[in-house]
This record gives sequence, structure tokens and C-alpha cells, in this order.
Amino acid sequence: MGHVELPDSDRTGPVGLAGAPPPRTASNRPRNKELNDLRRAPTVQRERSGPAATKRRTGRCLPVVIGAELVGLGIPAWLVLGAGGQSRAAVAAAVAALAWSGVRAARGRYADRPPGDPPGVLSTTGDWLLLIGVLAVLRTMTGDSADPATAVVALLPGLLVGIAIWGVRRLPWPGWQQRAVRRVLVVGEAPGVERAVQLLGSRADHPYSVVAAIPVGTTPLECEVQVPGRLAPAPADDDASTVLGGAFAHDADLALVVPGPQLSEERLRRLSWGLHDGGLPLSVLSELSGIAAGRVRPSAAAGLTLLHIAPPLRRGPQMALKAVVDRTGAALGLLVLAPLLLLIGAAVRLGSNGPVFHRQIRHGQHNRPFTMWKFRTMVVDAESHRAQLAMANENDGPMFKMRRDPRVTGIGRLLRRTSLDELPQLLNVLRGDMSLVGPRPPLPDEVSRYDERELRRLAVRPGLTGLWQVSGRSDLSWQETVSLDLWYVDNWSVATDMGLMARTLRAVTDGRGAY
Repeated sequence: MGHVELPDSDRTGPVGLAGAPPPRTASNRPRNKELNDLRRAPTVQRERSGPAATKRRTGRCLPVVIGAELVGLGIPAWLVLGAGGQSRAAVAAAVAALAWSGVRAARGRYADRPPGDPPGVLSTTGDWLLLIGVLAVLRTMTGDSADPATAVVALLPGLLVGIAIWGVRRLPWPGWQQRAVRRVLVVGEAPGVERAVQLLGSRADHPYSVVAAIPVGTTPLECEVQVPGRLAPAPADDDASTVLGGAFAHDADLALVVPGPQLSEERLRRLSWGLHDGGLPLSVLSELSGIAAGRVRPSAAAGLTLLHIAPPLRRGPQMALKAVVDRTGAALGLLVLAPLLLLIGAAVRLGSNGPVFHRQIRHGQHNRPFTMWKFRTMVVDAESHRAQLAMANENDGPMFKMRRDPRVTGIGRLLRRTSLDELPQLLNVLRGDMSLVGPRPPLPDEVSRYDERELRRLAVRPGLTGLWQVSGRSDLSWQETVSLDLWYVDNWSVATDMGLMARTLRAVTDGRGAY
């Protein structure tokens, strides 16, 4: 039978399950009142530091967000409409601002969301287009004679303010991250608990912090996490009180359950009843991994819970928009950066003997080879010396990386540190060989050693920047690099690309992992 391990430094008696206190018996089982108090206790704690407190803090920010959107659309609309000779410009601007707030509210943009998950750029743009439709209907109903082009221009600042608010909310503000933390108690069999704790602890781009674990059975945990109690291998009447006691002991505000053979459907159902009655929210870990939440749509049929997984984006409007952004961005980048490119080219030419550019065969989408351009950062005969340095490779996969590569020139080291050597790849983006955002383009000998999983990195165009570049670059292990690239291949979107390009600036400034 499962039980809760309560602090008792004087306990020296025998134990039941390994590392756990004696099993409850009729003499030491909590009475009904004590059990009810135990179930209510976590709720009280969460009022101070859990989701309820977060909700109150987030609620204080909501008027600021709504006010910023009202002012950001209303005042510019009033000024533009007034300058265009629109009668009753102030009234029209006020109606437009209120309609904007109404559209945002109706589409759930002000509702509580998971921390760090504000509406995206495309969602904000969709809201703005819906606003234009609503105002067009109102214009027809009231017989207003406002010029449609002027009206659209007047509403444009509202879209920009909405996108700006989205960008601000995505920034890693210390206060916001502090509010975002969910204290998690992991429940499940030892292997599943180990996996959940390891994965949640390996990354910081989520709001979940594991504070303790309740394993099923006697198998010890290798991960360093507090174990306030254990569940018996077979279903027990006090499963819920064990988990609630562990949550209370560690001030957890969420139970994350990992299903398994010993946590069957019926046992999980009864556990959820007890946890919900005790006021503790419950999440169930899915076996699916590497799939963005936006691609998952739950539904129910015949009493079954179904998860529909949308296929990765390979065609359609977003793919067309990505191509337009790539070509336009590359052309503008080459035009704006032309003086800098000339200066770098002169520095490379004067810094060492050899050509300014280094051309290299890489593999792109669908494993097609192409010639990639970079500023030369190594000595001319660098490739002939690579075999001699093979034993010094600091990467654990087919990709060669060496922190103090003797082939790198003085100016080359600076260019690599700032990633300026990659700028000529804008030519590859303009030609369609690469994208602004995507996986790193591999060398032919690297691809020759790829397995089926790693070859999936080539399902999309390689990128000038990507998850690998903004997540540590050469400091990452090969498997971490592959995992990041595969996540991007399956879950990319235009909004994701925009976020990665914004993060690239910070990664380049930081320079971590660039060598």
C-alpha cells in the first residue's frame, strides 16, 4: 500500500518499501478529518505561491495591456482620420479602439495562458484583419463615407502595437520568469520519472520546475530529486493522499503523472478524482515528444480521448511567405550590409594570403549538394590538414569542431566569434539554396555517416541561423544539435522563424559556442 513519508528524524523502525517509512495500518492511518485537512493544505499553499498568485499578478498587468492597445490604435486613428478630413474623427477612432479590444477579448487574447505563451504575430495579424472586417460591416450599416484606404492606414498602428506587446511579453524579463514557475511533483514508475526529471531539468525554456517525485514501486531513482513517498505497485486506497501529502510537503502546485503498466487507466482515473478533490491540478505526460503544442488538437470519441497531430508545414501560405521573407530579407541584407562586407573582405585579404571567400560543398534540402559561400577564416590549405586533427575533434558526432583550431587565422577568429563570416551566405539564400532560418548545412562526409533519424534534418532548407545557433552552437553535443534541428523540421512556422531571428542577435552578441 502506498504512503507518505513525513519528516521524522527519530524514526528508526523497519521500513516497508525501500527508503520509505512503515506502511500505514489501521492504527496509523489518518482519520477523515486529518485526510481532509491534508487535501486542503496544498490549496492554501498555492494561494500564496502557485497559479492563483500568478493569476493575480498577471491580472494586474492586464489593464496595462488593454490600455496600451486602446491608446496605440485610438490616438493614431484619430490623428490620421482628422488629417484626412473625416468628420467625427474622435468618435470613429474611439469606436475602432473599442472594437479592437472587443475582437481581442472575443478571441481569448486576454485570457489566462501558460506562462511565456502570448498570442503570436500571426494571431495578432489575424485579429487585425478581423477588425477591418468588423469595421467594414459597421461602415455599411451606418452609411459612413470614410475613405477605405485612409481607414486602413489609420488602423495600422494598432497592429504594430499588438505585435510590439507580443514581442515585449516574449522577452526574458526576470520578474515574468519568476511568476511563470510551476512547482511540479512527478508521479510514475522509476524509468518514466527519470526521463521526465531529466528532460525538464535540461532546458530552461519552459515554466516547470520539478521539486519532488513519487515513484511507483521500490526501484530507486538515480536522478537527484526529493522522494517524499512512494506508491505501491498495486492500486491502493491512499494513492491520492500520498500524492497530496508529497505536494504539501514540497509546496507543489501541479502533479505530473507518467502513465505506465502500474499506473493503468482505472488507477489514473481514481488518482485524478482524489487530486482534483484535494485541489491539486493534474497533467498527464504523453508518450509523444518533439511536437509543438500548436500541432496537437484533442477530441473525444466513444469515451476515448484522441490527440490529432497536424502534419509539419511543407506547403501552403506559410511556406510561400517564408520564401518571400527569405528572398526579400537576403536582398535587403546584401544591400544594407554592402559597406561592411567590403570592409570584411579587405580585412580577410590583407590578414593572410589567399582568396577572400571560401566556397564549400554542403548538402541542402532533400540531400541536394550546393556551393556555400563564407568569408575565409582559415589558411588556404586548411582542408588538407583536417585528417591530422581528427583526433582533436571536440564534437561527439560527425561534425568536426575544435575550440583552438590552429588553421584559423587571426581575423578569422574574430569573424567566427561574431559570426560575420556567415554573411556571404545571404547569396545562397537569395539563390534559394538556403533559408534565413533552418538547420545547419552539413558537409558531404558528415551526411555519409548519417542514420535515418539524422537524415531528416535535410527535409527543409538549411538556414543562415536556427535553433542550433541560438542554443549554444558548438557547445552542444551532437545529439542535442540533432534534437533541436528535428524539432525545427517538424514544428517550424513563420512566427517561429521571426522569434529565432530576434534571438540570433543576442546569441551573436553573447558569442557563446562560437569557434
